[in-house]
Amino acid sequence: MTKIAVAGAAGRMGRAIISCCQGRAEVHVSAALERTGSDLIGVDAGELAGVGNIEVPVTDDLAAADFDVLIDFTNPAATVQHARACAAGGQCTVIGTTGLSDSDRQQIEVAAASVAIMLAPNMSVGVNLCLRLLQIAAQTIGDETDIEIIEAHHRHKVDAPSGTALRMGEVIAAALGVELSERAVYARHGATGARPPGAIGFSTIRAGEIVGDHTVMFASSGERVEISHHAASRETFAGGAVRAARWIVDQPPGLYDMQDVLGLR
Repeated sequence: MTKIAVAGAAGRMGRAIISCCQGRAEVHVSAALERTGSDLIGVDAGELAGVGNIEVPVTDDLAAADFDVLIDFTNPAATVQHARACAAGGQCTVIGTTGLSDSDRQQIEVAAASVAIMLAPNMSVGVNLCLRLLQIAAQTIGDETDIEIIEAHHRHKVDAPSGTALRMGEVIAAALGVELSERAVYARHGATGARPPGAIGFSTIRAGEIVGDHTVMFASSGERVEISHHAASRETFAGGAVRAARWIVDQPPGLYDMQDVLGLR
């Protein structure tokens, strides 16, 4: 049985992961973490998630927790700190935090030299299948079409574009043999002029309680191909994260993503 620690246990994803683990013989939530000073320290994690008492009180002491793998959907600063601590303790990490800077990623890569870390902006099986389809589409028609990435999330999301949208852009750019930084267009306003050839456009929507919608459009003068994913609940992300946690504990040190977990390489 894989012992799982959940960082940000009181957050939307934290609660979804705790709930997802209940009733599964192969995993067990053995620790739940929140920031120091939180009013929820000492509260049972199961009660937070709405699944009843599981006798796992929320703590702020990662070093004292007993677990095999930490699942982290928190914020960049906390995630980097957690990755370092897990590397020092010999525990694996599954990271779904978005908004990571290049420096944050470099520090996570350093930690991955000691332990196995799975880093992905989206744990959904469907989204990761879409990434593979986007690679195929970009290789086939990317040079002949205008590419636009449209994403929508709830009003509380703090980073834009979403990590998933950016990953989609990275996959498309790599398939075209270019750098996303050279092709991305993140904002349009006023007299922008004609669309630059080869641009990869991004459009962001923040409204209501949208869990996560992503559509990539490949448009030419004669036809349009769209690849879309719509998440109905956070359970799809939680299920993917738990699947990744079960997989990562058997891997040697290194940095992995969901394409590795799902065998889509």
